[in-house]
Amino acid sequence: HILTSTTLNPSPMASEKEAAIAAAAAPPPADAPTIFDKIIKKEIPANIVYEDDKVLAFRDINPQAPTHILIIPKVKDGLTGLSKAEERHIDILGRLLYTAKLVAKQEGLDDG
Repeated sequence: HILTSTTLNPSPMASEKEAAIAAAAAPPPADAPTIFDKIIKKEIPANIVYEDDKVLAFRDINPQAPTHILIIPKVKDGLTGLSKAEERHIDILGRLLYTAKLVAKQEGLDDG
């Protein structure tokens, strides 16, 4: 049998690597700007098909259908997904749905 020596303390490089991996795996802070925030602020280019003071609609960069358009609220107010919807979001949810109708008609999809 050959006995080998093991290091009880990892090297600084190993701990830095582990810290970097952990940081990459950690979710971003809740207030960190998302890609959608950056599109709204025009920091990232997007093919915008509709915009008003409340919502923004733009073509998906990786479409899953011949016409694939995303419609997002300009102000999140905690509405980061439909599961987060609360009564205070009724107006913006209605605006998003109405915008979907407008954009569908604009795109020649008014049959559904």
